[in-house]
Amino acid sequence: MLNSFQKIWPFFKPYRFKLILSIVCVVMTVITNVLEPFVLGLAITEITANVLAMAQGQAGAGLNYRYILMILLLYFLRGLINQLGTYGSNYYVTEAVQAMTRDLRDAIMSKINRLPVSYFDRRQFGDMLGRFTNDVEAIANAAQQAIIQVVNAILSILFVAIMMFILQWQLALIVLISMPLSYAVARAIVKVSQPHFKKQANILGKLNGFVQESLTGFNVIKLFGHEDSSETEFRQITQELFDTGFKASFLSSLMMPLVSVVSHLAYLAVALVGGLLTIAGRLTIGNLQAFTQYVWQVNQPIQMITQLSAMVQSATAAIDRVMEVLEAEEETQAYDQELQQALSGQVSFKDVAFSYSPDKPLIEDFSVEVEPGQTVAIVGPTGAGKTTLINLLMRFYDVNEGSIEVDGIDIRSLSRQEYRKQFGMVLQDAWLYEGSIQDNLRFGNLDASDQDIVAAAKATNVDHFIRTLPGGYHMHMNQESSNISLGQKQLLTIARALLSDPKILILDEATSSVDTRLELLIQKAMDKLMEGRTSFVIAHRLSTIQDADLILVMDQGHIIESGNHASLLAAQGFYYDLYNSQFTSAKD
Repeated sequence: MLNSFQKIWPFFKPYRFKLILSIVCVVMTVITNVLEPFVLGLAITEITANVLAMAQGQAGAGLNYRYILMILLLYFLRGLINQLGTYGSNYYVTEAVQAMTRDLRDAIMSKINRLPVSYFDRRQFGDMLGRFTNDVEAIANAAQQAIIQVVNAILSILFVAIMMFILQWQLALIVLISMPLSYAVARAIVKVSQPHFKKQANILGKLNGFVQESLTGFNVIKLFGHEDSSETEFRQITQELFDTGFKASFLSSLMMPLVSVVSHLAYLAVALVGGLLTIAGRLTIGNLQAFTQYVWQVNQPIQMITQLSAMVQSATAAIDRVMEVLEAEEETQAYDQELQQALSGQVSFKDVAFSYSPDKPLIEDFSVEVEPGQTVAIVGPTGAGKTTLINLLMRFYDVNEGSIEVDGIDIRSLSRQEYRKQFGMVLQDAWLYEGSIQDNLRFGNLDASDQDIVAAAKATNVDHFIRTLPGGYHMHMNQESSNISLGQKQLLTIARALLSDPKILILDEATSSVDTRLELLIQKAMDKLMEGRTSFVIAHRLSTIQDADLILVMDQGHIIESGNHASLLAAQGFYYDLYNSQFTSAKD
């Protein structure tokens, strides 16, 4: 547990001065709390002694009102300092925790931008979202409440122990003996319950991932009538979360009653021994009263810590999950060579080999030369390695063997960020974010003027469509961009790519799910985008790549055929069969 909090300390360190001020205020609060029984004890001793003296008829016996008034003023001053300390401690710790939380979220976001694509391929988006939200919030809540209360508890025990030894050391020993017993009980329960809290955090991440996927694919679930199976799977996850959460909370809840048993035994021992000492005249009634209150002042911090146990253990599990992201291996960055000028678009694959897992080779001995301005179409069956080839070209993954060179430079020696700026991508799944159409287009070039945006829209045949929308370029698109059609989204992504003025294009053919008229419109826009640029096209409809300069036919990671459309048809090989099968199906 301490190791987990040591990991999060660097985020608190910049605000340590505020934490120190908060602790100073806690010290004020604790000292005034510890003085309360002692001050009251002075008044009680004075009153009881004078009452007994008056009852016995002693001459001159009577209450010392001046002395009692001084004690009351002292008690009032103690209470005022106590409240100021409580306010100050809460104020400064809140400032520090909220600033830490902001920095932690910023660090996670910054880290995510430096992680490789492979990291996200192995994880659910919902689980990653949970680390941003639930886990960070659990850390913030625990820090907000635990820092003050734990420091308060430790200082309370320390100062109360000092006061007890000042008043009566034999009774102080009784209380101190009970404290290691309470600690041993608490530690044993934490050791048993902590694994359940970690498991609970992981299942919660799994639940977030399932909900995110279900909401994203809600239309598909409705379409195939899988509502019942989706609900069943959700119930299984929530049942698992219920079982784990129950074990974690129940085991943690045992801490308080077991610790209280030890504290009550200590209280009984103090009451018995203290009563005997008072009868023997070795302890005043006021100090006996103070001692009994000190027993509870020791008990309360221990109970406070036990009550925080569940929250602290949840925060510990959350810290581990957050630090897993922050400590993950980042994309390797190389700056051996800087781009002195924009790329011309010449690309070479030289004996490239790659696999996602060592025991399953995917691409082997892949070589091809692409000249600047050429259009290269990549075709083949599902799983042939088409998308993997693009991932390697974009450096989402690095090759295992061989090399990929642009303009004669090994791409592994270039900054990923600078290298990727040379690319434009139009994918089959058009991605737009919530915001205005103008802002989405400007995403391709943040320095683009409004005139540049309109020019790109006109060049890609999307300007007229935009102007027919309510608000035109300022129309606000919703989170899923569902208030425009799929074809319209594709046209916008093409305009966005054109605005970025890339040297190399990657096109995952975007016309397979639109009608013929819109397909022609999108194809014209893509032709405009491809003018003078090296283009790699993942082709699904072979009719759209007949004008490609080079067609690569892939199967199981190998180029089995290459050439232009006419030469491949004349060879009557795999491409010939694939092409004819598409047109035969279309005619049928």
